[in-house]
Amino acid sequence: MTVKQIKIGDKTKFFWTNFIKGFIWTLFIVGAYVVIKYYFGFSWEEAIKPYLENQLLIYSIYTLSELMFGIIPPEFFMIWGLSSGQVIDYAGIVFLLAVISYIAGFTGFLFGTFLKTTVSFRYIRKRFLSRYQPLVVKYGAFLILVAAMTPLPFSAIAMLTGSFHFPVKKYLFWSLSRFLRFALYAIIVWEANML
Repeated sequence: MTVKQIKIGDKTKFFWTNFIKGFIWTLFIVGAYVVIKYYFGFSWEEAIKPYLENQLLIYSIYTLSELMFGIIPPEFFMIWGLSSGQVIDYAGIVFLLAVISYIAGFTGFLFGTFLKTTVSFRYIRKRFLSRYQPLVVKYGAFLILVAAMTPLPFSAIAMLTGSFHFPVKKYLFWSLSRFLRFALYAIIVWEANML
């Protein structure tokens, strides 16, 4: 077995391990939503009705969450998007969520690129990002794909790759896979809601 084959096998295992974790987490969130909705008579739409008029607040909370390494999983916002009731409206909401996430990741990338020598970045790197540094060194561009498609903190990985002088065009290309993740998970959330 060659070194290249070992690396490819390692990358494949790394991707699928993280993807399966994300898929299980999504199934847990969606499953909890379905159980609460159908077995306890909880109406998500009624619970969030007061906030529907203030979509700016919801999008602001989501944007802040994405900038802060995704502290609130996007699936919760996809569930919120179900209140639109129409598949075309829901698709628009999910697309906007994906755009916000993509921009938040790029913001993190720029932060890492241009502010890597500042005290604030060194603090963030030491406190929150140090466990991901070996992954950036080991996987490079592939880590961007994995972070975009799995629960790894997308903005955190973007920030680190920016601090490692990763080429901007390559980052922007690999991080487009974030849209694929949102599309796949949005379908799961929509279909679960139709049960």
